[in-house]
Amino acid sequence: MKAEQVEMVSVEQLVPEKHTYRRLKTLMDFDRITKSVKLPIKEVGATGFGRTRLIMCLILQFMEDLSDREFERFMAENNASKWFFGFGLLAKTPDFTTICKFRGIVGTKQMSRIFAEVKRQLQGAGYCAEVFTFIDATALVSKLSLWEERDKAITAGYEKLNNEVLPEVSADPEAKIGAKSSKKFWYGFKKHVAVDMQSGMITRVAVTPANITDADGAKHVMPRSGAACADKGYVGAISEMLRRSVHPMVIKRNNMKDKNRDLDRWISHLRAPYEGTFSKQNKRVRYKGTVKNQGAEFLYAVAFNFRRLLALAPA
Repeated sequence: MKAEQVEMVSVEQLVPEKHTYRRLKTLMDFDRITKSVKLPIKEVGATGFGRTRLIMCLILQFMEDLSDREFERFMAENNASKWFFGFGLLAKTPDFTTICKFRGIVGTKQMSRIFAEVKRQLQGAGYCAEVFTFIDATALVSKLSLWEERDKAITAGYEKLNNEVLPEVSADPEAKIGAKSSKKFWYGFKKHVAVDMQSGMITRVAVTPANITDADGAKHVMPRSGAACADKGYVGAISEMLRRSVHPMVIKRNNMKDKNRDLDRWISHLRAPYEGTFSKQNKRVRYKGTVKNQGAEFLYAVAFNFRRLLALAPA
């Protein structure tokens, strides 16, 4: 009978020296990130995997843009992820129910702490000066059609389906109908984002119902200093920018007397490279309600900033 050969291998040996996860751990202090989250010890201990590992799981899940079930398989099969979390080759990794339950324990407030700590570290490394800030908003879609809600509204005796009627017939009472133009509508939420124009990293992010205008949502992502570079949808926020001592670099509407077309073309040229901030993210929301989607967007912003950091930092 032929004897089997046994070779001793560790996870450390299986992850290449130039792997993305290795670079990320050299660029960011993950101990500070995980310690920024304040959770009850009993609730964290109930999961059996420890706070640090599960917080790292949440961050990596959004970096890889995976669902809970997809991420369960990813952790079990991917050696680099096991190294990132500190699991051994044969160690049991969290299942999708553990990830889902822990995300509920963490909550949006603690996710905002993760985002804030990442931003502090990036500012300390000189990546986010916030001298010039790009501001814009995009749609977050809950459902592609509202036929079911329309039928419920008709059955209930309503003449038409609108944002006043939706809470009565919709599964998500916080989702609303928003409009980008007279012909482009969506149902769900709106994401407002501020991007540092030096590094292209997200410095602020806020989620509102879809019917909140860009100008009204600007107050959630407006920088504390410097200049705000925005399109004509933010004309209504100019007074608030001036009140906060922020210089308004806002494209003016065609009917405004002080419109300077040359200046507006220059602002459009400045804004163009940062429009891609929204291009690679899935615009379908995962959760119901503003608060849960706000938490998800904090983690999406963290993942986005990590990718920008890997692109900007020298290897």
